[in-house]
Amino acid sequence: MEKAYFVRFPKKSLNALAMLQKLLTILFLLIGISACQTNQLGAPAGEAITEAAGPQVRVIGEAQVLIPGKNGDQQRFLADLLYEGLQALDADKLLTPVDDNAHSRFRRVLAYQPTNKLALQGLQDIVARYVALSQEASRRGLFEDAQIMLDRARFVDEKHPDINKALLEMQAEMDSGDLFFELDELEFARQTDSAVQKLGTIAEQARQHEAIFLITAPNDDQARWMFSVMREAVEGFRLRGNIELASRHSIRLRLPSEALP
Repeated sequence: MEKAYFVRFPKKSLNALAMLQKLLTILFLLIGISACQTNQLGAPAGEAITEAAGPQVRVIGEAQVLIPGKNGDQQRFLADLLYEGLQALDADKLLTPVDDNAHSRFRRVLAYQPTNKLALQGLQDIVARYVALSQEASRRGLFEDAQIMLDRARFVDEKHPDINKALLEMQAEMDSGDLFFELDELEFARQTDSAVQKLGTIAEQARQHEAIFLITAPNDDQARWMFSVMREAVEGFRLRGNIELASRHSIRLRLPSEALP
C-alpha cells in the first residue's frame, strides 16, 4: 500500500526581531527615567501628562522617545504598560481577557500620550494579527470564525485597509467550490464511532474527486488519528494533503480545477 505524505505547518507568530526592538526601546526608556527622574511627584491618575523639555533616548531603528524632565513616575508607569501590552500581544491576548489584554494597555498609554508611537503601532499590530487569524480561518473553511476576527479588527481600527482585503479573500474562499467540513469538537476529541464514520465519508469524497485534504486539529496525535482513519477508509488510494495544528477540528477538500463546475 502506498503511503501518503503530508506537511505540518507551525503556528504563525509575531516577528521576533520587531518585538525585541520594541522591548529594547522600553528598556532604554526606563534607564532614561532613572537617570533624569526628579523628586517631584507625578500628577494624579487620569490627569494628562504635560510634556516638557528634557533629555532624549534614541534607539536605532525605532521612533524617537522624549523623556520629560518631570513626571518620572508616570513615565515609568507608561513604560510598564507598554511592556505589558507587548507581552499580551505576543501571547495573543488581543482584546481578551477583559482585565489582561494588549488593546486596553495601549489605549491607556494613548490616554496619557495620544501620539505615543509604540502604543499606536501596538494597535496596528493587533489589527494585523486579527486579519492573519481571519485568513487562517478562511483557508480552513471556518468562515464564521473568520468573520468574528474581522469584526474584532474593525473594532480596533475600522479604517485599516487590510480588513477589506481579508474580507474579499474570505469571499473568494467561500466561492472556491472546495468542500469544507466543520466537525463536532466533542465527538472528535473522544474519537467516537460517529467521528470515524464521518472521516470515512470525507475520505470517500476525497477519492471520488481526487481532492487534496487539509486537516486541522488541536494537537498532533489527534490530527494523525484523523488521517489514519481516512487512509484506512480508502485503502489502496493515495490520500494527499497537509496537516495543521489549530484550536478547532476541520477538514477542507481542495478540488482540482477540472472538477469545479
